[in-house]
This record gives sequence, C-alpha cells and structure tokens, in this order.
Amino acid sequence: MDLNFSPAETAFREEVRNFVKEKLPGPIRHKVMNGVHLTRDDHVLWQRTLHQRGWGGPGWPKEFGGPGWTPTEQYVFEEECAAGGAPRLISFGLKMIAPVLMAFGNPAQQQRYLPKILSAEEWWCQGYSEPGAGSDLAAVKTRAELVRSGEGDHYLVNGQKTWTTLGQHADWIFCLVRTDPEAKAQRGISFLLVDMKTPGVTVRPIITLDGAHEVNEVWLEDVKVPVANLIGEENKGWTYAKFLLGHERTNIAGAGAGSLDPQDQGHRNPAGHFRTDDAGRRRLCPALQAVGCRTRLRHQSGRRLLQPAQAVDLRRLQRNPEEHHLADDHGPVDDDPRAHFTRCPPRGRRPPLGRPGRRPDMNFDFDEEQRALADTVQRFIGKDYTFETRRTIRDSAPGWSREVWQALADLGV
Repeated sequence: MDLNFSPAETAFREEVRNFVKEKLPGPIRHKVMNGVHLTRDDHVLWQRTLHQRGWGGPGWPKEFGGPGWTPTEQYVFEEECAAGGAPRLISFGLKMIAPVLMAFGNPAQQQRYLPKILSAEEWWCQGYSEPGAGSDLAAVKTRAELVRSGEGDHYLVNGQKTWTTLGQHADWIFCLVRTDPEAKAQRGISFLLVDMKTPGVTVRPIITLDGAHEVNEVWLEDVKVPVANLIGEENKGWTYAKFLLGHERTNIAGAGAGSLDPQDQGHRNPAGHFRTDDAGRRRLCPALQAVGCRTRLRHQSGRRLLQPAQAVDLRRLQRNPEEHHLADDHGPVDDDPRAHFTRCPPRGRRPPLGRPGRRPDMNFDFDEEQRALADTVQRFIGKDYTFETRRTIRDSAPGWSREVWQALADLGV
C-alpha cells in the first residue's frame, strides 16, 4: 500500500496553496501571523471567500453543500491554510452543530440552518456548560417546560449557560436543556436551538485575566423556543451531545495546523511568513508521520478514521518527541491511539497566567542579577503596562508599541 500523497493530492495541495496566496486578504494574514486579535468581520470575510469557491464546509459531504473531500484532502487543506496565514474556521456552526443537523435534524431543519452556516449569514455558539455543570455535563439544570398553546407549542426555557465562547457575536445558540427532571440525569436532557434575539436572552461578558472578551454568560429567562427547534427526540439530547463532542475534539486537535510551529522562527522568511518550500515549511516529526500513515491506512482500507484529538499532541511532540512513546512499527493499526498520544490545545491558546506551559529545558533558579532584572520589569509592568494597555497594543496593526520598548530601553532592560 502506497502511503505517499498521490499526484491528485499533490495537485490539490498546490491548488489550495495558490488560492490562499491569492484570495486571503493581506490584513487578515498579517493578524494571524503576528497573533493580533481577529474581529468577527475578519472571520466572516474569509468564510464567505471560501464559500464562494465551494470550500466553505471542508468536512461536509456534497449533499449538504460541501466539497465532499476525503480525510487526506481535508488534512491538506487545513495544513495549507495554516501555512498561508489563514484564520482557523469558527467551529461552532461548521464543525459542531452542522454534523448534528446532518445526522439527527429533519429535512426542514437542514434546509433552514445549513446554508446560512456555510455562507456565514448566521453565527453559532455553544450552550453546554453551566455554573454547576462543567465536566459533569449531565448535571445541567437549565429547564425547558413544554407549553401547549393555540398559537403554537413551545418550550419555556429558564437557566444560565457560562463560558460561552464568542457568544457576543452569535445569532443562535445550541443548548442542552432539562426536559424531564424526574428521569435519570442523562435521560432527561434535550437538544434545543435558540435564537439569540429572542426576548429573555441576555449575554454578559466574562473578561479574562489578560483583559480579553472571548467568553460570556448567557442568561435565559422565560425564553420561548418553538417545538420545531428541538433536535431529534425529546429527552434524547445526551446522545446528540456526545456525537457533537466527537466533532468538537476533532476541531481542537488542529491536525493540519499542528504540523507547523508558528514559534519556530527558522521556518519564516524575513517578512514573517512561513517559507513556501516543503522542506523548509514543514517539520514532520516521527509522531506526526505515524499519525498520517495511520490516517491513510484507514482511509484506503475503509476502516474507521482516527479522530485527531485522540491521536496526537502535535506541537509538544514536535518540540519533545523523545518524551512520548510511539506505537511499535509492527503493532496493530487498530490499537487505541490514546495509549500513545495526548490532546493538543487549540491553536493560538496560551496557558493561563501563573500556569506556564511545561518547559523542561527552562531553569528558574535566578542569580542575584537576574532577580533584580525580573523585579525591575515586574514593577514597570505593574505600574505602566496595564491589561487595558496590553489589549490595545495587541489589537493594533503592528502588534507592538514603540513607546513601551523605549521605556524599557530607558530602564536599561
């Protein structure tokens, strides 16, 4: 079995590379390459650009408006988009609710929602976590009571969702709600689609420690949701929720983007872009190659594909492959990948302040001079470099401040 890319796949890679080079707006590329905050309009513009080309839903089958790509083509697409500085596609519509609608939605729901997800006319967010239901998702308490009315049956929803990523931009939210409080936890949950413009829906920002507004609280107070917005059967929402989480993990893995290390300056040209030659732009460590081989083996043999989130922590493996145990070359292809790999954090996310990522090569035993330097910088940051200042600088075009660097120079650091 030939595990190399076929001529058609190689040609497809070149097609995607040229498309990204020609169609990705320069300001968006600059923001991605320099870690500058992307706006809602930036994401919408790129999604609509892809949609016009027929690539708006990379993992979607043709019958629902997607390109019908193979897993290998999806991987190539993600890798070339990452290399070209394109934003990652917002997953809540494309990669979370869309697969649920395709698998469990009725034809009317599919025709109503899927086209507007592809065209970026409607933005979605996720209503899973609650203050008392995070890792224990089956403990959700948001209540949905069925009300029968001559004007049309509806659910009356009351409760609170939290950590709702990008909810401030969303037009719709998919929610887990409790429709049978007497049933066993997992059996009394339903899956509802809620219009964020409905009276009673309130979005309140949660400002994170770095001053960013990415997550929110969503309050639902006597929100009327038509019965037509119920996915599948009432009280079967736990099944649909688990199905969705499989797709969410796949997106978090960022397999295509993970083969590129944006922190490795040796793979950028003087303009700050990744080099375009394959040898310079890609450093596929043995672990990544193993995952690629497994994916292609399953693809060509028709067996169930690995989910990238179960398969590999790409960035950590690239930096420290010796820390991980890879499957034996003669081992079975079907062994559990979780025995060898861990999950990769979302692209662009950093560890919370006070909890730095693991760096076994970093020595924190400062000598007296280093401690004095650290103290000087900390006092400067505490006095003149507030969270609001940092956020303003982060969102600026260059992503850095001449005044701040001048102040540090004046301090002698």
